[in-house]
Amino acid sequence: MSDSAAPTLAEKSRFPRWATSFGPQVLAGLVIGVVLGLVARAMPDAADGNDNWLIGTLSTIGSSYVKLLTVAVIPLVFTAIVSSIANLREVANAARLAVQTLLWFAITAFIAVIIGIAVGLITQPGNHAGVAAEAAKEPASTGSWWAFVTGLVPSNFLGLNARTTVADDVATTSLSFNVLQLLVISAAIGIAALKVGEKAEPFLNFNASLLAIIQKVLWWIIRLAPIGTAALIGNAVASYGWDAIGSLGWFTAAIYLGLALVFFVVYPVLIRAHGLSVRSFYSGVWPATQLGFVSRSSIGTLPLTQRVTERNLGVPREYSSFAVPLGATTKMDGCAAIYPAIAAIFVAQFYDVPLSVTDYLLIIVVSVIGSAATAGTTGATVMLTLTLSTLGLPLAGVGLLLAVEPIVDMGRTAVNVTGQALVPTIVAKREGLLNRELYDAPRDGDPFADDTTTVDERSVAAPA
Repeated sequence: MSDSAAPTLAEKSRFPRWATSFGPQVLAGLVIGVVLGLVARAMPDAADGNDNWLIGTLSTIGSSYVKLLTVAVIPLVFTAIVSSIANLREVANAARLAVQTLLWFAITAFIAVIIGIAVGLITQPGNHAGVAAEAAKEPASTGSWWAFVTGLVPSNFLGLNARTTVADDVATTSLSFNVLQLLVISAAIGIAALKVGEKAEPFLNFNASLLAIIQKVLWWIIRLAPIGTAALIGNAVASYGWDAIGSLGWFTAAIYLGLALVFFVVYPVLIRAHGLSVRSFYSGVWPATQLGFVSRSSIGTLPLTQRVTERNLGVPREYSSFAVPLGATTKMDGCAAIYPAIAAIFVAQFYDVPLSVTDYLLIIVVSVIGSAATAGTTGATVMLTLTLSTLGLPLAGVGLLLAVEPIVDMGRTAVNVTGQALVPTIVAKREGLLNRELYDAPRDGDPFADDTTTVDERSVAAPA
């Protein structure tokens, strides 16, 4: 019998580790997606403005992957928050954590909106627009302060909403959910379980087991990210109307300049100010950031954002399961700060409406606390309408910007998702809860370790 141990599966592999790891696979998915998108866009039928089989395939695969992630949101948020509240019995400063989280949401939003106003005033996007006034039209939905209060009241047990549309005499009913209402429901049940005491222990044990099962299924879905990424970015390249940038190129550049300042300057400064490694943060949050960019959905990215926050950045599950879902609905530095600030300045300049100091202060107030008024809704358009209505600017100006909405939404969502992981990391560090061993773990290929892996074996994908 040989004294040497049998070779492992990894040792038998003909491929090097970098070729089989999650990080390179995602980057390969991005490259392949761009290539497929360019090919689809170059096909004759696409040139005529029609979707071809390749665009349809990319769209179907990409949307299906986002749906898979979105399906996991309701059971993940519910079980995680109930489990979090049960575990918070051991955390003496639970109320302080909640206050600190909301405070840092406001601080980062304040910094982001100041940058947005500065970029808007310097670049003057409304004075460099090639769009015609005829493009202006009223938005389909608008934001309101009262919506926040009414949105807190659950319409049913899971906060589900049904909407029926009729097209070609065919009625279609679709279901959506309000994460803010789901947070309220989950928190109420968790608190009630604690109040019941010993009789609720079987329920809490079942909930903990269900959470473990959901996270395992979620891990399988996440492993499909390279395929989903390729399809999403390919569909974006082929379908998002990049030619429209020509008339709104100055506005688009202004938005991405503001987003870049927040992403590459503000966030790193805050990370370093708290004695943390900037490289470790970005390599840890990268899987969620890139998925947010290609999916354009903070809610769809929520399961991945929560997982990287816990397993890459070292934020305790008891805290992250509360902070990350809350951030996915109310913490949007891209959609609720940078974008509405620059867009409001664009609309004011386009319609030749002068803004006073009071107006700029209102933009700041709306951006810092206004995202709560749009919690549970989708897209930045609702937040923009809230800003415009507060300033008394014409809501029809929203229609001027719709041509580049998908393009700027990619960058906005990437910044949103990154900020939703940043704040829990900062608060956990300030409160002495951050697991520095996880945060500073080597980044050598995998997005994060499986639940059965030891801390020393954990690794994440570093960005290019």
